[in-house]
Amino acid sequence: MFLSFWQETENSNKAGSNKDFSRFRDIYNGYLFTLYPIKIKIMYRTVLFLSTALLIFSSQLLMAQLVAGPMLGHVELRTAKIWAEVVPGSSADVWYWKKGQPEKVKSVSQTSLKSAWYAPLIFNLVDLEMNTTYDYAVTVNNKAGKKPVKADGSFTTADLWQWRKPAPDFSFLTGSCAYFNEPKYDRPGVPYGKDSSIFEAMAKEKAACMIWLGDNWYYREADYFSEWGLWNRAHHDRSLPILQPFLKAMPHYAIWDDHDYGPNDAEAGYPFKETARTIFSSYWANPTYGFKNEGINTRLSVNDCDFFMMDDRTYRSSDDMQPMINGAPNPSKRMWGAAQLEWLKNSLLVSKAPFKFIVTGSQTLNPASPFDCLQDYPIEFRELMQFLSDEKINGVLFLTGDRHHSEIIKYSREASYSLYDITSSPLTSGVGFAGGQEKNNPAREPNTLVEAQNYTRISVSGKPKERRLKVEFLGIKGEKLAEWSISENELKNK
Repeated sequence: MFLSFWQETENSNKAGSNKDFSRFRDIYNGYLFTLYPIKIKIMYRTVLFLSTALLIFSSQLLMAQLVAGPMLGHVELRTAKIWAEVVPGSSADVWYWKKGQPEKVKSVSQTSLKSAWYAPLIFNLVDLEMNTTYDYAVTVNNKAGKKPVKADGSFTTADLWQWRKPAPDFSFLTGSCAYFNEPKYDRPGVPYGKDSSIFEAMAKEKAACMIWLGDNWYYREADYFSEWGLWNRAHHDRSLPILQPFLKAMPHYAIWDDHDYGPNDAEAGYPFKETARTIFSSYWANPTYGFKNEGINTRLSVNDCDFFMMDDRTYRSSDDMQPMINGAPNPSKRMWGAAQLEWLKNSLLVSKAPFKFIVTGSQTLNPASPFDCLQDYPIEFRELMQFLSDEKINGVLFLTGDRHHSEIIKYSREASYSLYDITSSPLTSGVGFAGGQEKNNPAREPNTLVEAQNYTRISVSGKPKERRLKVEFLGIKGEKLAEWSISENELKNK
């Protein structure tokens, strides 16, 4: 058609007459009239086709992407856990290989339920070699089984140093209270969540692991009494882009406190605590979770240090319950519960670690705290103190969060070494300033109060029987805000 049009036009130009010009005009207008409907029809079909193709492509792209992760979980001598979240109904593969040997790649696969609201997955990598670095990558809906062209991250399995050589020097990170704003569901006023770029600094740390101390996400009023609401909050916060580099930078372990368990100050009576436990164990990759299908407590070792990860919510009495009755500790008011306390005592007895960290959400030793503290549960506090003295347990330290400021509290004992509570808070939540009797708390170690966003780096170094622990409170950009240290020999019974 277009060839014929231009041929007739050229002939008209050669004629050079008005008659021929009129004919040219008629030919042009005629073809224009004929072409417009055709062009419009073609354009409509093209737009429709492209729109449909884009919709299909976008849907396939969404299904092929990770929602969150990957995140490193528990890494042991010959095993490792990798967490990732996908779109419900997706299948996912974790490919892994020794660093520098991609031709020897292995993979593990999982398929999520299409009917699920959200689809977090935990992959168990087994039969690994000790003290070996592995690269890994995650693919989604990879029906062709195509091997990944590059790694998403790497991890190194634990070294079997026991009975062979001194324990390695290492550091780990810790912190609590990570609030991410979602204005539609937040309380009115100044946004509670602060600068989340702190996770960029944390991702750059060369640490053995991260220990999350609770309030790792914050349930809101819109979430508290709905199973879907609880799931949605964990999914929303975990999928934020600012977290993703940090999640794969090192192994992550966690306990919970009230805000990632339920409402503020939630206790054993919270009606959705079973759902909360299912969500917690789905969004973290700890070694284990509680016992007899209850709770989230667990134990882990990182090099020569042991961590006793306590559950301070599942068995907890109300903070408002009277701590004393007729001058004696109220036997009903408990933070950890009798069974968990027995588990802790037996676990401490078998530990040979120079530093034994009791990790729990609420502070334990602060006599000036206006909020919940283990000392406000005297039946358990006194039992634990008596046990530590009677059994001469060395090397005990507490790691706690919750308070929205960081500090180190000293608890002196007459017949034994002093105990210390290392409190690390907040990561991104609002800062809580020490006031009242806490402002000049005599139990606080000098120059350790940090009233700003911060995380904590704890380093362990030195020869056997001379190990030293250094605590550094670090700001949003990783700058040092405070420092404190102690040796293992200062934490021994005489």
